Amino acid sequence: MVRTVMSGRAWVAYAQIYVESADSNADLGECFAGQRNGLCGAAVAGKLFLMTGLHTGKVGFTVEVHDAMPRSVEHDAEEIVEASYQPIGDAALKGWGGEGRWPLDLEDRSYRVRYSAWGMDEGHQAGPPMEDDPLVDRYLLQFWPAPPAPDRVIRQTSKQAAYRHKYAQEQPTPAQLAEQKREKARLAEERKLAEEAESWGGTLPTARLREVSSTAREVARLDRSLVDGLVRTYPAHLRLIARWAARRAMQAAGLSQLEWVAAALDGMDRGDDLWDLLRTAGELRGPIGGDQPGARLVTRQWGWDDDLDPMEKLSTMLFAVHSNDPLRAALDAIVLTFGAFGKGRERDVIDELNQEFPWVTSLAG
Repeated sequence: MVRTVMSGRAWVAYAQIYVESADSNADLGECFAGQRNGLCGAAVAGKLFLMTGLHTGKVGFTVEVHDAMPRSVEHDAEEIVEASYQPIGDAALKGWGGEGRWPLDLEDRSYRVRYSAWGMDEGHQAGPPMEDDPLVDRYLLQFWPAPPAPDRVIRQTSKQAAYRHKYAQEQPTPAQLAEQKREKARLAEERKLAEEAESWGGTLPTARLREVSSTAREVARLDRSLVDGLVRTYPAHLRLIARWAARRAMQAAGLSQLEWVAAALDGMDRGDDLWDLLRTAGELRGPIGGDQPGARLVTRQWGWDDDLDPMEKLSTMLFAVHSNDPLRAALDAIVLTFGAFGKGRERDVIDELNQEFPWVTSLAG
């Protein structure tokens, strides 16, 4: 018994049409890996990669499902190949780019596939046919239950088929292809890690550095030993470094001489509560722009911006200093100080910090 599950015109592009029963991104080389024939790629489970002569347009296409092996090969076919196929889910013939879909209603079992072609060379030479033009090349795809077996070329007459078969026979075996993929993935991972290490000053970050703050990377690019030393520094000393950075930032920005800024920095050094510092600074500063109180501008703005209001600059630094994580507080304050010093002067901040706290880098080990 034979069922014709599809017969008519089918869209192809890049001389390709497919049978798929599962989502697959397998490429041409993967589908023909280790095969003798280059017309019906069956090396990837659940997929058939079918080649045509016509590059783009519609070809004649028929799909048959047999209960047993057809009695004879289509004797007038110019190209005939066979392969094995195991559907994974609902199989369908699909045109390139999803242009057309024809369910094949195959059972969950192993099939033998025969792919026959007529006019491949003529199709290769032809341009895309118009809707009413006669078809140049046509194809027959036949399925029947059979155990898995190697693919084979039964007949080859056209230059296109010869070219495709040669391509397939030059491909690595699936095992070789898998090894190539593993090696490619390994090299890609090595490059990724090398690039990451370079961005962290030459050494991959510890889990602690990864979790603490993106600012750790900015400091590490300039002085990795400093960052490694900060990781090993006592929390109280990290708080001290954060407060030092905040004060240097206010000095570099020309704000430390303002009474309300100086009062906030002194309170910071005493360990006053963050919100008390901000409220006191706002009260001392007084109204801004009419009757607006200074404390109104206290908002967390990440990153240093010379155009920010002085109160916002102060609050940004104080928020960083009062982070719940002492290491984050130190790193964030240091990077904010980079901004206060100005672009290109990051190294100056690092040098001053190392002069002020020379013992930090000695902890790096």
